Amino acid sequence: MLTLTFLVKTLVDLYVMVLLLRIWMQWSRSDFYNPLSQFVVKITQPIVRPLRRILPALGPIDSASLLLAFLLTTLKYPLLMLIQVGAFAISPVNLLVGLLALLKSAGYLVFWVVIIRALMSWVSQGRSPVDYLLFQLTEPFMAPIRRIIPAMGGIDFSAMAVILILYLLNYLGMDLFPEFWFLL
Repeated sequence: MLTLTFLVKTLVDLYVMVLLLRIWMQWSRSDFYNPLSQFVVKITQPIVRPLRRILPALGPIDSASLLLAFLLTTLKYPLLMLIQVGAFAISPVNLLVGLLALLKSAGYLVFWVVIIRALMSWVSQGRSPVDYLLFQLTEPFMAPIRRIIPAMGGIDFSAMAVILILYLLNYLGMDLFPEFWFLL
């Protein structure tokens, strides 16, 4: 059962992150002709397209993708309980857990995109199309920090500051919701 639990949890979490990445790319007006963007659109389009007919976008936010990500995070824990215990129960608490899981997934996504951008800046030095997409995604977070903490000796500390802020927000979530945060 642990293998099936791990597989379901990992697949749901990865798909939620891809949905959140699609929302983030639309919000930041990223280049949708980029190969990574095309991958994200192709993997999410079969499920998002029918929902888009029902739910219009809310400005720059893709409400269909957001609703799907929320539904997946809300149904993940009852589904895991069904696998582990054999009981499927949905309660109003699941909505709170789903919302918190969605926020935590968004934080993890930002964390990994900033880490990958920092690592790619050492390797590709801005020549890769994926590097340009990562720049478009992370620059709204890193530019305000760069105004406060300028580069010293050619080293940009804005990625480290964003990661520290994400850690701070994670610990804040642990303090505010200790009974749920560790389950997410």
